Amino acid sequence: MNKCLAGLGLAIAWFGVTTVGAAQLPERIKSAGKVTVATQPVYPPMEYKDPATGELKGLDIDLGRALAKQLGVEVNWSETAFEQIIPAVTTGRADLVHSGMSDLPKRREALDFLDYMKSGPQFYSVVSRKDDFRTPADLCGKTIGMSRVTLFPDQATKWSAQNCEASGKPPIVIFGTQSSADARTQLRQGRVDAVVQGAETLPFLMGQEKDTYLLIGEPFDHVYQGIGFAKGAPGLRDSYAAAFRVLMENGEYRKILASHGLEALALDGVYINGERVK
Repeated sequence: MNKCLAGLGLAIAWFGVTTVGAAQLPERIKSAGKVTVATQPVYPPMEYKDPATGELKGLDIDLGRALAKQLGVEVNWSETAFEQIIPAVTTGRADLVHSGMSDLPKRREALDFLDYMKSGPQFYSVVSRKDDFRTPADLCGKTIGMSRVTLFPDQATKWSAQNCEASGKPPIVIFGTQSSADARTQLRQGRVDAVVQGAETLPFLMGQEKDTYLLIGEPFDHVYQGIGFAKGAPGLRDSYAAAFRVLMENGEYRKILASHGLEALALDGVYINGERVK
């Protein structure tokens, strides 16, 4: 990691602001003038489609375009099922993934991550259950829906062991779903008592469906959201890290987060695989 970080430092110091990091881009990307980014636009406000126009919107979309502009390339968004996003990058069908993906140790076996935001799993239910769930401890023994392809099941299992079983209460029952949107459907249909979802998505959700959902406690764990790059491609990763540094320094990074109501989740520096770059 130290060697990689040293290379990143040189990249930041050497290249100009308007195309910072561009000289480290793979030749095929420079020649094409574009970067192919895998995304699954079903996770507002991170990435989603405007229902009226079909246009891609969201924090990841705005940040991805701003980073590409710093690098002097265009973005080709490649819509990909979440289960296929990592294979798309490792097989070269996409250059990187920018799709509300958590930087997890097990994912680092295939990808390097440029972290760009804090996140955390949050319990919530419907407002009609407000008297049932006054604190997270009231969830012990209840059925909780959450996307099975995320870290949520592992995080919720750990939380249950520490907060339910350790107190002699029954564990929560994890109900794995295809996505967070599917978990909400199960909640509305009464198949689950509550849901776990990333805290970054809930302000948007509660703004769209007012007086519908009830937050239960605070986020019960934390993780970074990251842009994923295939292992063995430090040039592309470090190019993006250099461009990200510029967006942090000129204020555009915080402006993008603020436009989605998520400025409180901003990072205080550049992080690669969870480690801060000095």
